[in-house]
Amino acid sequence: MNAKIVVVAGPTAVGKTDMAIRIAEEFGGEIVSCDSMQLYKYMDIGSAKPTPEELARVPHHLVDVIDPAVDFSVAEYQALAKQAIADILSRGRLPVVSGGTGLYLNSLLYDMDFSASPGDLTYRRELEKLAEEKGSGALHDMLSGLDAEAAARIHPHNVKKVIRALERLKLGESRVRQFRDITRENDEYEAVLIGLTRDRTELYERINRRVDALVSRGLFAEVERLRDMGLTADMISMKGIGYKEILHYLDGEYTREEAVERIKKNTRHYAKKQLTWFRRYDRMKWYSISDFDSDDKAAEEIMSWVRENV
Repeated sequence: MNAKIVVVAGPTAVGKTDMAIRIAEEFGGEIVSCDSMQLYKYMDIGSAKPTPEELARVPHHLVDVIDPAVDFSVAEYQALAKQAIADILSRGRLPVVSGGTGLYLNSLLYDMDFSASPGDLTYRRELEKLAEEKGSGALHDMLSGLDAEAAARIHPHNVKKVIRALERLKLGESRVRQFRDITRENDEYEAVLIGLTRDRTELYERINRRVDALVSRGLFAEVERLRDMGLTADMISMKGIGYKEILHYLDGEYTREEAVERIKKNTRHYAKKQLTWFRRYDRMKWYSISDFDSDDKAAEEIMSWVRENV
């Protein structure tokens, strides 16, 4: 296993985009986004997509590629990301995976098989028909009867995910394991894992400033445009932080100020969850950027470590 990829992970607003671009520039790499929101078209501000200037510095993959009205799963992400990584490696360049969506990263690092048995296609069609005739709640009730713990994790409206869970149970699993519990590593390539963090006070200040910046750039208008396009709160894309809160504001449930404060609070909470997730990776090399005199100094040390390991 000679092929290597570099992964830059960490909580939101820590500085992953900048560091990943620096690494890609230094080592002849291309960015593969590992962000569940930056995939979507039209959702530019709230997802904090790389700027046009950043996109021009190195090639980016899996940014701005999916219609937000379409349900998108981790299985589909895995397929697209692995395809992008294989393409980058085939051209002798270095894939630099950058983002904060833990389950997406797991799908690249571990042997997560999302394929269903061809013999179960009939069962899948039966479940899809049941959902059409009796609603998504009927499927979720089936799952609750078979695996209450899995049902508690999966939203009743996420029909695709409920069906996958039912399929896995039919294939013989006694319970639907969480994908984060899968620990057998993917042997298609070796991942050099870099984790970025900052002092908590500094990180939270950066999150608050980022939210204020997104609002000043037109986040409220972006969400209103998406709603006018027909996107609703039930769609997976609109459940992202920044979008769901403003939808509540547009529905009169929050004031504008309350929506902004909820975005900040929910983003800070999400950052804590991200850190908890990524700290499970034993091979992750962690860097607290706050411990350096500047981001440039941190980048120098990170580059030195990457140079030794790729």
